Amino acid sequence: MYDRLCPLALTVNLRAKMGRLTPEQKRFYKENGYILIKNPFKEEELNRLSEEYDNLFRRKNESKTESSWVGSDENHREVGSPYTVKGIHNVQMHHAVLAKLLFHDEILDALEDIMETENIILHHTKAHYKPPEKGASYPMHQDYQYFPYKNDSMVAAFINFDDSGPENGGLFVYPGSHKLGPLDDVGARETKQFHYVDQNKFPIEKATPVIAKRGDVVIFSYLLVHGSTPNFSKRPRRMLLIQYADAHDEPAGGERSQPCRGLLLRGVNLNRDATQANRHKE
Repeated sequence: MYDRLCPLALTVNLRAKMGRLTPEQKRFYKENGYILIKNPFKEEELNRLSEEYDNLFRRKNESKTESSWVGSDENHREVGSPYTVKGIHNVQMHHAVLAKLLFHDEILDALEDIMETENIILHHTKAHYKPPEKGASYPMHQDYQYFPYKNDSMVAAFINFDDSGPENGGLFVYPGSHKLGPLDDVGARETKQFHYVDQNKFPIEKATPVIAKRGDVVIFSYLLVHGSTPNFSKRPRRMLLIQYADAHDEPAGGERSQPCRGLLLRGVNLNRDATQANRHKE
């Protein structure tokens, strides 16, 4: 079903470029809203991150980490579906190795070039484990709907702990869709809980699969339309996502609080209130 889809157009080796993107690579991101960065990790570092990721899910393997996506029956997103994805948010609160990842220099170097600012804050983190043979799909959506920001500075770094593609529920994107701005939030009307765009206008069959190797990082705008296929393979799909924003951008309102939201990862936050009355606020 998915073998007709186009492969990712451009990859970037950050290790060879010392963490900085070329003008061509910056243009690619501006035009397409995403870019694939080839494994920026040392092997020992990646092994440790992968180990603690697995340990975290073993410790937290309870029903409350289990969720079934909501949506159309043909994509196995109905309530009560046997297809599932396990999710844990705010992984930096669970192990210091995962917290240290937030300050990874090569990833932050790339983010500076993409976000065009050296002042970068954390919004949140989450890990999704898509199990073999019964991993649920996720409908095409924009992250914007979950946490809109006034200047749309928000980007995500999607870290792959497994080789990833259509066969094991990998990431699909609509290149250039970030230029469309916020789209109609069909999911909010249909589910009152999840956010996704019109699946007839953005069918996953016409999206571009991001073919990633273990350790590769996909950076994309929160306005980019993206989603994922089911995992019918015998391999898992393990990912960890970190969401960042410009330190001087502001939430548009209405989102729930996140542990460590606003943590300064690089640069300076000139807007941070240091008064006694407000120093405890996010």
